[in-house]
Amino acid sequence: MTAQPNLDSAPLAQLPLEALHRSLGARMAPFAGYDMPLQYASGIVSETLHTRQKAGLFDVSHMGQAILAGAGAARALESLTPADLVGLPPGRMRYTQLLNENGGILDDLMATRLPGVEERLLLVVNAARKASDFAFIRERLPQFDFIPLSRVLIALQGPRAANVLGALLPGAEDLPFMHWQAFEGGVSSFFVSRSGYTGEDGFEISMPADGAELFVKALLANGEVVPAGLGARDALRLEAGLPLYGHDINETTDPVEAGLAWSIGKRRRVEGGFPGFARIDAALRNGPPRLRVGLLPQTKAPVREGAMLVKRSSEVAGHVTSGGFSPTLQRPIAMGYVAREFASPGVSLATELRGNRIGVDVAPLPFVAHRYHKA
Repeated sequence: MTAQPNLDSAPLAQLPLEALHRSLGARMAPFAGYDMPLQYASGIVSETLHTRQKAGLFDVSHMGQAILAGAGAARALESLTPADLVGLPPGRMRYTQLLNENGGILDDLMATRLPGVEERLLLVVNAARKASDFAFIRERLPQFDFIPLSRVLIALQGPRAANVLGALLPGAEDLPFMHWQAFEGGVSSFFVSRSGYTGEDGFEISMPADGAELFVKALLANGEVVPAGLGARDALRLEAGLPLYGHDINETTDPVEAGLAWSIGKRRRVEGGFPGFARIDAALRNGPPRLRVGLLPQTKAPVREGAMLVKRSSEVAGHVTSGGFSPTLQRPIAMGYVAREFASPGVSLATELRGNRIGVDVAPLPFVAHRYHKA
């Protein structure tokens, strides 16, 4: 998630752990209305590589957390998303999208079925969309309790994350990918999921603000963990081929063309019952007119969002939605949308960079293989 200019005159919101970030030497930047750590003293490249090799700790408390509760909550939420939530067992989570009436993506989110007698879904949404998401859910599902949560949310990511977290919360290291569990530690309650946004094994940990600094300091006391900011998070998710809302997905893109058809439940593909089903069903059956693809610029400089992609004949083929330098691969990489006839790996396209035409090759995603921990 790269930091974007804050165009609103309202003051930036502060993270509960802002003082800790500044004490760690964070360079702060505005993002989604928050003052967020962009990087620390070691820099984006070092933070990215350390996360790939050991473990990086990200503060993602700007994300929206809420609980939707009441009998039938899962089926009701299915009226807004294409995921199979009714069939989701307690303690399991799914990635899905809130859709508009045309099947466009209002936001992408994580939904977890919480254990217990009462039917409850824990939702985590994007920071820039949480106000509109929460209003949308309340408006469409007014019969259910909707409870926003004010909790610190951190992401511990990397191949050493399980050992580090397990030393503080025994048993967390045994969670399979996309599972959730509550833990008690000292005076705090922790919501732990084995998930993340880097392509690496890792966890997202939600906790009350009181005591959060002590817990984060305990994680950072382990020599295998470094604090990491938005710059490394963006590099990691781009390497992993993961879309960023507002860039690679938005209200004009549907899940199929975005490469997210895997998140549409098998039952939902048959039954429908979610917004934009006709468009999405047609895309599933016939293929979408365009597809999100990986892109490898044939240059040392990254291509950026908005760059037009053309065939050698100057026929417009698509556009870039995310681009940057990959610390892991030591080269520029990008993602974008291209017409279906140009979406096969190896297809050669071109774009302009600083007034010069350069080659761009279509490539499979992800650029760096996912290393999720699956049972």
